[in-house]
Amino acid sequence: MLARVANNLFWMGRYIERSEHLARYLNVNYFSSLDAPNDKSQSRNHVLHSLLFMANGPVDEDYKLTEENVFYDIGLNPEAPYSIINAVKYARENANGARDLISTELYESLNKFYHFVLRYDADFFVRKGLYDFTTQVTEATAVLRGKIRGTLLHDEVYAIIMLGVNIERATQVVRIIQAKYYDALNAQGGYDDKFSKSYEWTTLLKCIESYDMMRRHYRKTPTSITTLEFLILNDDCPRSVMNSLVQVKKHIEQLNLDKNPRKDSAAFLIGRTHAEYCYKTIDTIEGNIESFIEDIQNTLFEIAKKIEKEYFQIR
Repeated sequence: MLARVANNLFWMGRYIERSEHLARYLNVNYFSSLDAPNDKSQSRNHVLHSLLFMANGPVDEDYKLTEENVFYDIGLNPEAPYSIINAVKYARENANGARDLISTELYESLNKFYHFVLRYDADFFVRKGLYDFTTQVTEATAVLRGKIRGTLLHDEVYAIIMLGVNIERATQVVRIIQAKYYDALNAQGGYDDKFSKSYEWTTLLKCIESYDMMRRHYRKTPTSITTLEFLILNDDCPRSVMNSLVQVKKHIEQLNLDKNPRKDSAAFLIGRTHAEYCYKTIDTIEGNIESFIEDIQNTLFEIAKKIEKEYFQIR
């Protein structure tokens, strides 16, 4: 396989996963705020700032926080590099570059998804199409994941795509945790003003489609500790950081058969990070969430960088 084609497969997986998380966060965080039990969590500025922060990091002070601006920029603005429309566009472009290695069913589903997003009316979206658009995006990405698992040979092509999917999933989950952590800090006051019992933890779980399973696992109302433990360290949760690391380790081992990888290799870094998280406890994370977020983001970036350098010859 050409290194360029492998890179296309990797980034196709990443952009598909990215579009799903952006759409779901836009949907769940916005609509959950309408039923929030305190004024701070219902504040439009609070919610819109959270949406933009998750999608693109710190918000410029001169940015005009209106629903129209934020929805358009995250959803359908072709000039915003972090928008859903660009994620879908880049996913399709990368699929075009690896067309011979993926199934017709997968390519047709991705092509259909691309044309749906491209043709969606932007004015309708920002006025009253938020729920419809974001729901259809998340459903389309679920179909694509099904096509990846159900129509491709589970060989090195599949392993490369799933490396991209799981690295992106871990990255997006950490970004969502970061956004909701700051929301919980900012929303203190009023109804149950304790940080550990903030309504934002419930919203966080719903943004990652893990609320019901977290309640089933702990059998109690979400708190900061139980939420973070479930989304970071529980490898039975398919959306957790730990589960993503397990999958990344599994798929890198399909590409690297060396039992003793070099200390500067991607396989070594992935194995070391996986081992570290196997023995990490929530009290070490909860005591300094900001430090954890910075560390794991840097580690995920370094893993992706090493994979690109070793397997795709990206310098």
